[in-house]
Amino acid sequence: MTATSARPRRPLLALTVLLAAVLAATSISLWQSSRADAFEVGTWYNIESRHSGLVLGIRAAATADGAELVHWDSNGSYDQQFRFVDAGGGYYKIQARHSGKVLDVEGGSTADGAKVQQWGDAGSAGQQWRITESGGYATFVNRASGKALDVWEWSTTKGGRISQYTATGGTNQQWELIPVTGTGRPANVDRLEGFAQGVTGGQGGTTVTVTNQADLERYASASGAYTVRVAATINISPKGKEISVGSNKTIIGVGTSGQIVGGGFFLGTGTNNVIIRNLTIRDTLMSDDDPGDDAYDYDGIQMDTASNVWIDHNRIYNMNDGLIDSRKDTTNLTVSWNELGPGNKSFGIGWTTNVTSRITIHHNWIHGTNSRNPSTDNVALAHLYNNYLQDVSGYGNYSRGQTRMVIENSYYDDVNDPYYPDSGAQLRQSGSICVSCTGDRITSGSAFTPSQYYSYTLDSASSLPTLLDTYAGPQSWLGV
Repeated sequence: MTATSARPRRPLLALTVLLAAVLAATSISLWQSSRADAFEVGTWYNIESRHSGLVLGIRAAATADGAELVHWDSNGSYDQQFRFVDAGGGYYKIQARHSGKVLDVEGGSTADGAKVQQWGDAGSAGQQWRITESGGYATFVNRASGKALDVWEWSTTKGGRISQYTATGGTNQQWELIPVTGTGRPANVDRLEGFAQGVTGGQGGTTVTVTNQADLERYASASGAYTVRVAATINISPKGKEISVGSNKTIIGVGTSGQIVGGGFFLGTGTNNVIIRNLTIRDTLMSDDDPGDDAYDYDGIQMDTASNVWIDHNRIYNMNDGLIDSRKDTTNLTVSWNELGPGNKSFGIGWTTNVTSRITIHHNWIHGTNSRNPSTDNVALAHLYNNYLQDVSGYGNYSRGQTRMVIENSYYDDVNDPYYPDSGAQLRQSGSICVSCTGDRITSGSAFTPSQYYSYTLDSASSLPTLLDTYAGPQSWLGV
């Protein structure tokens, strides 16, 4: 790529220069403030110029690297739709919907007038933008050059090119973000459903951001309500340690940056009202404990007689014991929109003779696992819906003891023994799909009717491979 030279002085530049001195102490300082507080990461937008009334688009809807960014009449096409992807440090990539490519300053130029184009995501600073909103309009300042996204020469002509230019505060550097009607995330992807309804976590308490183990442990176990934002990869020492989580806590990853490596979380007896969301929890697997993974009890999330817990949008894998263990009468639990696996033991539930627990498990992608997917022992009410099990070698959904289990609209792909009860348990199933499965698909008894306890969104089983590949696990729009 070749950098574009600086453009000549434009017709209104003299007026702009006069204004610049006034704006320098106000507008520009605002543009360099913290990130915008209104736009949503992951939502598709038309980006409309305040100056021209035209929207951003890729010239001729091209999908190639180097295709130029222009403005044009809004026509509903995907090349005019963009979303923001968290790049960390308060910066965002701007992704074109039709091509999947991101907005890029040609050649990494820092010059006024350099062309803005689409390019494959290289993770470079020239593809990252600070977004600030004021008065209903956004400005975009490039991380590498410090210059603003700008309508070249104040054009109002369809097809006029978009450049970068020194921030002036002009309306040709201001953009309205218009959500695209009928697109974006499914409405239920960010909604708490199931037996954990009413859980608030750290709501109403103190919000802190942590980037190290000491602060994570301090705030996760503190008394009182806290929202703990995890904004970095935290390597846990000693390996396998489970961080104690107290009542009234939200532990949430910032975008996709929150990772717990070499450890997990523990919710003990009496712990109540906890949310764990949007984290990657990984890598406590011990090479000297193969194949049983029994010697080291290193779980991703372990709960012993906890209550009112929501585990949502996490990715948990390569743990030496369970990815999730819900033990000893833990109840009013919802586990949703997680990616679990690869691993040996996915999700064990029980370790009790009491039959009191109520658990909802929905929209999880469980793959590359062996046993406990989940194994559900002595659960009074177990509602499993819209889960996607893939490449499971041991067994799938197992209703044990006195469990009453309802399975709805799940998808099983290459799963051995997709679902079955033992002699004392009940299992009712409807609407599920099995592809390349072997072994048991057994139902027994009427179990219960979930809709008598809460309302919920039931997606078709056939939609799950695509839906969960997109939305299971950590999301860039969460925790920001």
